[in-house]
Amino acid sequence: MREAVQRCSLDLGGTAVLTEAATGAYAVTAPIAALAGAQVTALARDSRYGSARDAEYAVMELASAAGVAERVRIVQAVPQDLSGYGIVTNSGHLRPIDAAMITRLPGNAVIALMFEAWELREGDIDIDACRARGIRIAAVNERHAAVDVFSYLGPLSLHALQDAGVACYGGRVALLCDNAFGPYILRSLSNNGVEAAVFTEVTAMPQSAWDAVLVALHPHAKPRIDAAAAARLASVAADAAIVQIWGDIDRTALAAHGFEAWPPQAPRTGHMAVLMSDIGPEAVVRLQAGGLAAASRVWRGDPVTPDGIAELV
Repeated sequence: MREAVQRCSLDLGGTAVLTEAATGAYAVTAPIAALAGAQVTALARDSRYGSARDAEYAVMELASAAGVAERVRIVQAVPQDLSGYGIVTNSGHLRPIDAAMITRLPGNAVIALMFEAWELREGDIDIDACRARGIRIAAVNERHAAVDVFSYLGPLSLHALQDAGVACYGGRVALLCDNAFGPYILRSLSNNGVEAAVFTEVTAMPQSAWDAVLVALHPHAKPRIDAAAAARLASVAADAAIVQIWGDIDRTALAAHGFEAWPPQAPRTGHMAVLMSDIGPEAVVRLQAGGLAAASRVWRGDPVTPDGIAELV
């Protein structure tokens, strides 16, 4: 966490941050903000990943180890008075960040998206309420050298394939990808002995002895793998494992053609099916520090440039 703060030149001195108290690797967000000098309020709630008590313990253990426990406060509900907060993170326990919350923020507040602008999911943040108040939403350039989270997509994809029982070396993988994830995943697959080809949609896939179909498609209003796509997969990749990274899948339609998608538990609509934390905490630390750094730049009024760490939604 200290290395990430230094690498991102993260300075939150004089700032109050509202974020979540989470478990596992995602417990790092509040301690990172505190290490950068912020006074932090972290919302703890029960979730499928752990109880509110688990989250409080995980966050405070890290904060204590980092020597910043006095800067972190755990709460069980969003404070009514939000007038003193400069940065609010678009974190799971705080979502949706709705109009009721936005109207209570100061006019110079910044919402930290915590990922790239093009990845914004409908329903996470009330964009119209932000526009009405002049509240800025800061995304993070995940490909910036100080963050470099996209480089972990390849190892994450290999991990998911291996979990699904695919022996990657010497295997044939069809990568369904229509976004910036593609080059990073493809490079890692190729460097690890996988014969991989990229297709932006199922209809472009030729029939072949595919060992796996790796789905990394940008979510739309409807599942990216629907009944028609499932039928097409049955004709061109009948024996393949279907491995979901991103992009919603109609699992019932797949099952009708004899497929079982991996991982077994479907993600929430629009969310990643596998987590960066599945391969260790480093990518999560980088992403959370980068997201806070982007928001801090916008909050301080620094210029937003194409090669910088911050993007504006």
